[in-house]
Amino acid sequence: MRTKQITALNEDKKIKQLYETAFPEDEQIPWKDLMRLVEEMPLDFTAYYDGEDFFGFTIVYPRKSINWFWYFAVCEKLRGKGYGQTILTQLIEKYSAQTCVLDMESPTQVCDNISQRQRRHDFYIRNGFRDTNVYRTYNDITMTIMMMGEGTFTMQDWDDIIHELQQFWWPDDIEEE
Repeated sequence: MRTKQITALNEDKKIKQLYETAFPEDEQIPWKDLMRLVEEMPLDFTAYYDGEDFFGFTIVYPRKSINWFWYFAVCEKLRGKGYGQTILTQLIEKYSAQTCVLDMESPTQVCDNISQRQRRHDFYIRNGFRDTNVYRTYNDITMTIMMMGEGTFTMQDWDDIIHELQQFWWPDDIEEE
């Protein structure tokens, strides 16, 4: 596996296409804004390749106390073939000395993609994450916060992360509940 750090200067249309198809529109930051954030924030935006073939990407917001695994996607035709496991294993190793959190669409919310959400939740549980029982809802999508590492994760931790992000970007059209 080969990795490449992504910046606004070396963005790739394959990465953009995966980003725009892997996440519901309500969970996406417009690509132009995301590329600006990559330049302004300390984000770890990594693309993953099998030889020359792109297969996925991650965006991690590394912080002093809790790292946020913000976006994680594998090309649709390659899902279920171990690429996601390869990426997550590398992320866990890279950030092993620190607490890591991620948010994902809740497997408890009634929705059309409940089986996909449950498989994703089970994937993270198998890889050492635990459900924090902290939930946030944005634009009618309930997100479950999952954590790996020592300690607990509280609404105050969530609010701290969001406050930091708001310094860089927060659109007026996101409705927080």
